[in-house]
Amino acid sequence: MDFRKIAVFNWSGGKDSALALQKIFEENEYEVVSLLTTIDEKTGASSMHAIPLELLKKQAESIGIPLYTISIGKNGETYEEGMSKVVNHFKELSVTHFIFGDLYLSEVKSYRESKLNPLGIEVVEPLWGKTSHEVLDEFFNSGIKAQIIVTQADVLDDSFIGKDIDHDLIQLLPDGIDLCGENGEYHTFCYDGGPLKTRIDFEIINVNKISYCFKLDTGEMETYEYWQAFIAEGTKK
Repeated sequence: MDFRKIAVFNWSGGKDSALALQKIFEENEYEVVSLLTTIDEKTGASSMHAIPLELLKKQAESIGIPLYTISIGKNGETYEEGMSKVVNHFKELSVTHFIFGDLYLSEVKSYRESKLNPLGIEVVEPLWGKTSHEVLDEFFNSGIKAQIIVTQADVLDDSFIGKDIDHDLIQLLPDGIDLCGENGEYHTFCYDGGPLKTRIDFEIINVNKISYCFKLDTGEMETYEYWQAFIAEGTKK
């Protein structure tokens, strides 16, 4: 009899997500029945990481776990409304835990718990409490391959787009940058190793500077600019 807890893994498609999922596989405490990713309805790609749906499906296929998506912005639906519907869907499948790849931002973890715990879902954070140095050491030892596809424009310029996360790249990061990009300095696309059983071929089609507006707790709106790669299936160079 399988006594593992039934869980959904919140999949960003990036390096920390891949490392967290790999740890879940190794510890074997949870049965992950689905990957869950938020899709921006306007772009058809994942939120922030901007990974196209077809490549997210390729990742899920390589991992061997089905992908379930939330389309944010559809008919004005918010993230909270979409997540509530998703939770109800997965509770019917006996899911009791949602797994994330966060490191140390307490406000993020508290937010997830405040939204999910009242719905009867426990939050699991396999990488929680580790320093960025510790996570990077585990990442390098895991054999996972990931490439930068988004940078926060005011801290990392577009020369970092397309670079793999390796020891040489870490030496190039400016002072004050979180080595894992935990504060949003950069986002990655995982294309090989770790939970992925097969390599995903992709290519960068172009790189654009885009803007996002965020509503602060004060109610004020703040705009951030990012360098964002448009990636598609192809041959990785």
